[in-house]
Amino acid sequence: MEQVALVVGEALVDVVHGLDGTVREHPGGSAANAAVALARLGRPVRFVTAYGDDDRGRLLADHLGDNGVRLGSDPLVLDRTATAEATLAASGAASYEFDIEWRLGAVQLPADVDPVAVLYGSIGAAIDPGARDVAVLAQQHRPTALTVFDLNARPAITGSGPGVAARARAMAANADVVKASDEDLELLWPGREHAELAAEFLAGGTGAVVVTRGEGGLRWFAPAGEGEVPAPTATVADTIGAGDTVTAAVVDALWQLGVVGPAAREGLSVLRAADWTAVLEHAARAAAITVSRPGGDPPWRHELE
Repeated sequence: MEQVALVVGEALVDVVHGLDGTVREHPGGSAANAAVALARLGRPVRFVTAYGDDDRGRLLADHLGDNGVRLGSDPLVLDRTATAEATLAASGAASYEFDIEWRLGAVQLPADVDPVAVLYGSIGAAIDPGARDVAVLAQQHRPTALTVFDLNARPAITGSGPGVAARARAMAANADVVKASDEDLELLWPGREHAELAAEFLAGGTGAVVVTRGEGGLRWFAPAGEGEVPAPTATVADTIGAGDTVTAAVVDALWQLGVVGPAAREGLSVLRAADWTAVLEHAARAAAITVSRPGGDPPWRHELE
């Protein structure tokens, strides 16, 4: 059996408006970025996604193929490929306006493929009808895989408020690891402490929570306790794909520790603080490379080694 990471979620084209007035188009989407990042780290990936049979769809297909990402479903189920108009601030941070429709075709995995890790989240876990299929897939695979939910709130599409927060909690119920940014948490649960929110996720059955804080580094919460890892010094080109790289690199590091497949939950429960520090240092290094170059361009394995 071939052990793979199953990534489920959106693929779209980022239309990036630079500070100098230039406009560039890059293949993107949170799930697509994570799939590419994992593949560049040497992990076999099957990607369940959707895009249109158009020029932008072909751009996405070429990008995924060139990076070794294989598809796990027929993606050609949309009338047009989704776009995200990204406007960069002086800091390199991006704000987005989306044109997206989201649904999934049938999942088509060969009989000899074994998903030992399942990554889902962001827009793919927030917009129906596709989000309902994403939830079903996460629930189906949880007994036999490490399940990772990237909250990645997108208020430009979903808005905010109690209903959006409740959906995020429902999606997290199928996750062994929840990853979120400090901005995600503040948007959905204003004024709440990270430790308090993490304790609620852990009490609900999640095995660990990872919080990204930009230049403030990464923070983790797990049965072993909690800790933080500083962000490496980096010259920021833009922040596109940084969080997606963190998600992928966390999965890669946990895979290296054997915390995938049916033993994932038990494995998470016995990780020590030193293990979590190593996992997050790996993720922080990967994200630092991503932000140092434009357009959500994650590192290859050799760049980290």
